[in-house]
Formats: sequence, structure tokens, C-alpha cells
Amino acid sequence: MHAMQYELTLPADYDMGVIRDRVDRVGKLLDDWDGLGLKAYLIRERGRHGSPVHQYAPFYLWNTVEGMNSFLWGGGFQGLSDDFGRPSARQWTGLAYEEGQGSRARCAVRRRQPVPEGVLLADAVEDAVGEVRRLAAGDGALLAAVAVDTSRWELVHFSLWEHDAPRADGEVYEVLHLSAPGRDRLPRGRQW
Repeated sequence: MHAMQYELTLPADYDMGVIRDRVDRVGKLLDDWDGLGLKAYLIRERGRHGSPVHQYAPFYLWNTVEGMNSFLWGGGFQGLSDDFGRPSARQWTGLAYEEGQGSRARCAVRRRQPVPEGVLLADAVEDAVGEVRRLAAGDGALLAAVAVDTSRWELVHFSLWEHDAPRADGEVYEVLHLSAPGRDRLPRGRQW
């Protein structure tokens, strides 16, 4: 499993209806993308859920590197780059994934945190895996995942929720659409 996210931070007076219309128009294009576990089309709006910015920030969990590369290099990403400029696409290697009992994604929570210096890496990762299990078992959770960027020694925790009051710490996003053609094939549990 591979995680990926890019963020488009927009002006404070930006009409977020433009992003909503865009997702309504193009969101379904990834509903059957080969190699994609899921793509959550996420937005934050300034002043809502404590967000200081307007932002479009899709989050991906990929089943295959080939699917991710096909999206980035084969045209899927080009439309966004043409319209908004090419954003930096952060990537993390999957560590754990769990399904919850929720049925429809309404909001998402993303939290990035450094892997602390001076701790055993195995202990830090076991704590992160335990957090995935705890989040996925929460009331209204659809799923939870954690991944790592070893070039920065940064963990990213991601969870989807069926209500607007998630029991997770981090930035809260509204989910406009969820493309999940390979969600059932995302490997459960620890990834090693």
C-alpha cells in the first residue's frame, strides 16, 4: 500500500463551489482506476472545523505502484496540473490499514507527526499500528491507515468517518466523493 496526497491552498475569498463542481464533474473518472485502493476528494474551508485556509487536498491509498504511476504520468494528474499548476505530491509507504464499520464517508482526518528521535523504530511503528486499530474500531469510522515517509521520518495517519465529529486528532476535511475501486484489496493489518 502507498499513500499520496497533494494540497492546493486557495485564496481566502476563493469560491469553493468551483472545487465542488469540479469534483461533481470529474470525481467518477477514478471510480474504476486500476491499482487504486481509494481516493478521497477532500476539502477544507476557512473557519470550518478550525481550518485556517481554503484547501483542496485529495488523499489516495494505492494498491500498486503501477496504478499510482499511471495516474501521475499517464494523464490523470495532468488535468489538475493544467488548471492549478503542478502541486507537490507527497508519498508515504504503507504501514497498516484497517476497515471500520461505517458506511458512508462524510469527513476525513489527516495527522502528520514526526517519528521521535531516540526511540526504537519498532516501538514507534507499533504505537502507530495500535492507533490504526483504535481509530478503525471507533464509532462511525469507515477505515484508518498509517504510512511513513522515511526521507523525513514522518508518519501520516488517515481516517474516514461517517459523521462530522470524528474521534481522531488532526486536520478535518469534508469528503466530496470517494472513489474506491480497490478498497476491498487493500491489505489489512500490519504491512510487514
